[in-house]
Amino acid sequence: MPRRRKLFTPETPPYAGDVITLTAGPIVFGGASLCRLDDGRIVFLSFAIPGERVEAVVERVHADYLEAAVQSVSDPSPDRVEPRCGLFGECGGCQLQHMAYPAQLAAKEEVVREQLRRIGGLDESAVRPVAGAANPWGYRNHLRFSCGKKYGDVGFIHRNRRSLLTVESCPIADPWVSDLLPALQGKGVGLHQIQVRHSQETGSYLFWPALEDVGVPTGQKSYVEELGGRRFDVSSAAFFQVNHAQAEQMLRLIGEALPERGALLVDAFAGVGTFAVLFADRFERVVAIEESVAAARNSAANLLSTPNVEMRVGRVEDVLPFLERSPDAVVLDPPRPGCHPEVLDSIARFRAGTVVYVSCNPATLARDLRILVDRGYRLDRVTPIDMFPQTGHIECVARLELEDPSE
Repeated sequence: MPRRRKLFTPETPPYAGDVITLTAGPIVFGGASLCRLDDGRIVFLSFAIPGERVEAVVERVHADYLEAAVQSVSDPSPDRVEPRCGLFGECGGCQLQHMAYPAQLAAKEEVVREQLRRIGGLDESAVRPVAGAANPWGYRNHLRFSCGKKYGDVGFIHRNRRSLLTVESCPIADPWVSDLLPALQGKGVGLHQIQVRHSQETGSYLFWPALEDVGVPTGQKSYVEELGGRRFDVSSAAFFQVNHAQAEQMLRLIGEALPERGALLVDAFAGVGTFAVLFADRFERVVAIEESVAAARNSAANLLSTPNVEMRVGRVEDVLPFLERSPDAVVLDPPRPGCHPEVLDSIARFRAGTVVYVSCNPATLARDLRILVDRGYRLDRVTPIDMFPQTGHIECVARLELEDPSE
């Protein structure tokens, strides 16, 4: 988690704790509304909807911007709804429960357009309609609960303080996980976190560390997930998408973006080998690259049924440049900071015909797309996916193709 900038005392008000009147501006990445004071200073306003007139409490003052949160709304938007969770506004997990779901989707789509335009200098017409969730509640199947070391209470961290919020239920959590919460209270003494992962499709779950008297066996080091009709072993340290229904939508979009046939596919940032396995039948050979030893270890079992897939363990920027031949297509699914420059340089040097870029950060996506476009690629489309309803997070699937393959 990045460090917050040191606070300072401004020469002029408002100061932390002051109440100010604002008109809410557009939603930006992270879920806050972008506003301005009369003197031009930027305010990131939590829990507002564009166009609302609100009274807000200044929470932090920085050298070049302020953070504030809505205290009362004098002119509410028709998109304002009652949050489903009683801890909304205190818990750091959700940022948008006060917005009707269609408004959330519209705001997220606009964030992607704005980031492509402002950061990437790209044509925002490439952005397709956001792929929303059929059910924006009860979707999160992987949760890490923080623990009170003295009394063992279990919950989430307050959004502004390092204090623990005891949680008895969570409306965005998989109901199976949420139902376990009352039994967990008092069991976290001496622990930092409790991790629970559950697959509704397979019935398998992981509960770590081992605890007693919580109603289910615990202490599993891995569990079995399902995606695209295939099953995957996933360990406690390995990444897997937390929203199964939306992960299926993502899989469909990636499949539509990849060529139907090819000689070589590179699955970069491959995790437990999900995309490599699911698209192996389209290519003569697949090379999957993953830095995490735990995820690569899972892939050994996951790749048994796909002998044309090879897992290479290491950082993508260290492995990709030394491929023996140029790939026909590359799938990128990097972490939030995006791709290392050497990864993008290698793709351009290989002149891979199709690049499918899966991103959880529209800012770094826009930056990296700009680099690829400048290196001879055409941005075909970007589809936002609402992988995390009620939050400010946004996932995207972008497709690029080589502008002139004959060169």
